[in-house]
Amino acid sequence: MSLKNDFFKYQAQTTHFAPGFEVEKALGNYIYGKDGRKYLDFIAGVSANTLGHSHPKVIGAIKEQADRYLHVMVYGEFAQEKPVELCRLLAEHTPQPLEVTYLVNSGTEAIEGALKLAKRYTGREEIISMKNAYHGNTQGSLSIAGNEYHKRAFRPLLPLVDFLEFNDPSEFHRITEKTACVIAETVQGAAGFIVPDSDYFVQLKKRCEEVGALLILDEIQPGIGRTGKLFSFEHFGIVPDILVMGKGLGGGVPVGAFMSSAEMMDCLSHSPKLGHITTFGGNPLIAASCCATLKEVLGSNLMQQIPEKEKLFRELLVHPKIKHVNGMGLMLAVNLGNPEYCIDVVGQCMEKGLIVSCQLYRNEYLRISPPLTISEEEIREGCRIILEILDR
Repeated sequence: MSLKNDFFKYQAQTTHFAPGFEVEKALGNYIYGKDGRKYLDFIAGVSANTLGHSHPKVIGAIKEQADRYLHVMVYGEFAQEKPVELCRLLAEHTPQPLEVTYLVNSGTEAIEGALKLAKRYTGREEIISMKNAYHGNTQGSLSIAGNEYHKRAFRPLLPLVDFLEFNDPSEFHRITEKTACVIAETVQGAAGFIVPDSDYFVQLKKRCEEVGALLILDEIQPGIGRTGKLFSFEHFGIVPDILVMGKGLGGGVPVGAFMSSAEMMDCLSHSPKLGHITTFGGNPLIAASCCATLKEVLGSNLMQQIPEKEKLFRELLVHPKIKHVNGMGLMLAVNLGNPEYCIDVVGQCMEKGLIVSCQLYRNEYLRISPPLTISEEEIREGCRIILEILDR
């Protein structure tokens, strides 16, 4: 029995059209198949492989920690070097009042924890999210997703959730004294990498402060350097009350986290105690990988290179079949105008040795979110393949 056949027979599927590509190894900005070919990776495991594949500092940190110990105790009981170091690093490189981090296992779990924290701290019940938002697939995260197609089959979901148009301040009057929190992606992901106007979040934060609601920003995709700043809220002149991260923080391993002030986070430790609990959150092996990733992003010039890499992508991706390019930094969505055509382009790119994908909600958009380590030469090669296919 082949690996591909076993994959479809024994591993639960998310669609009926997975390619079942058989992976041999991954190194740098390439994935190598069992077919003997190498494939340039333009999506980085959906914005997760910040430093590409098998980065030596990440692999070294994982191996070093594995030689010491793995899981020893449920979250929040024992002091372990790497989880503590990770939380300290995050505190040192984010503005006040963000100072304490709760480590969990995935982005969607971090969203769940952030929502619980907001409701617990404010004593309010209403949550406001954005239309076309995507925050994960667990029950709470799905409840605040802004696309009904992806959630209607799983109702009933959380009550008291309302939705605003993203990037439309005219709806801010719907944020009231009943609102526990407003949650938004700093750059909307599944909707096609939608970047808000420069003053949108300033106005949103001001409205939240007026009524005592908390602002939660979901940086699971744009965080950890992808837009040229450690977190993309830094482009918009505000600081969220609760910051959520995941994906790229791990450097290729599963992780999630949410940050707030110490005063706010403390309310999860009492009344009731264990207000949020996780067995494997803060796992030392995962934390070691996160620390190595974060240190490399902060200590190198990768973030400083992002604007020039974005500029190069935009200069190269010009074609009559490209309507426009959304996004910022290395978080770009190329509008090809038609979902069926875009899906076909994805398949043809794979045949030519380039890995791209479509956006979750907007299938007419081609996703480009490569590792931050992508080189100018690799950008040119990947864009050459895309343009060659569009010329057909």
